[in-house]
Amino acid sequence: MPISRPEQPVFRFAPSPNGLLHLGHALSAILNHDMAEAMGGRFLLRIEDIDRTRCRPEFEEAIFEDLAWLGLDWEEPVRRQSEHLGVYAAALERLNAMGLVYPAVMTRGEIRAAVAAAEAKGQAWPRDPDGTPLYPGRERGFTPDEQAALLASGRPYAWRLDMGEALRRAGGPLTWRETGSNQSGEAASVGADPAAWGDVILSRSDAPSSYHLSVVVDDALQGITHVVRGRDLYHATSVHRLLQSLLGLPQPVYHHHRLVLGPDGRKLSKSNSDTGIASFRASGHRPADVRAMVLGER
Repeated sequence: MPISRPEQPVFRFAPSPNGLLHLGHALSAILNHDMAEAMGGRFLLRIEDIDRTRCRPEFEEAIFEDLAWLGLDWEEPVRRQSEHLGVYAAALERLNAMGLVYPAVMTRGEIRAAVAAAEAKGQAWPRDPDGTPLYPGRERGFTPDEQAALLASGRPYAWRLDMGEALRRAGGPLTWRETGSNQSGEAASVGADPAAWGDVILSRSDAPSSYHLSVVVDDALQGITHVVRGRDLYHATSVHRLLQSLLGLPQPVYHHHRLVLGPDGRKLSKSNSDTGIASFRASGHRPADVRAMVLGER
């Protein structure tokens, strides 16, 4: 996977077409676009449509319409993840050849039962930064024959990263450069903690790549130099830095911006149509109004 570092800054906005864009997406898209413009860089649009059960063409068209209405322009062609599944499979196979992934078949119910049993004995079960219990790792360490039998059983499975082995292979602490998170513009070095996520999923039998794997591969192949995204993905950057290290990919500069919250103080959801960009457009608002709302210009 030959990767060349671009000479000019490259930014990207990468929504999933599984619903209508809301004000939080508007903030992220505008920040990426404006920062690219200010730095004399490029602004790319990427459609993250691997989940074919939820992603729909009409939502993709709505993304284009909303962003154009906001006055944003981007380079063509637009990269669609569904058209590049082979590169994610190749990255997964490379990790597999390194002995860093394993097939896992425990269902959510089985995981909950294992956690409940441990906690009933007074054992504290570790949880990831999102509060989800870490995977028990029951299949970690299976022999190749045991793995083959597992795959041949017909049970749904996921390929999980052996976090312990991956960290040993990466060797030494990992960091990333952060210009957001209340930084005053300067780049600060942030220590990554991938272990907090446990054995993360990289692929499932019903989805060829996870967000973690596809995003680092895409960012590298597109020459992304600056990743500007919401604060809710701040901790996930630890996993991305680990994968970049394992796959020999360049690391971008990261900028995690504040989230646009709803009246209840929670992060906006695509299911909240009243905060959708399209609803503001339909109610007579101007693009400048939406820009002022999300950037706090009024």
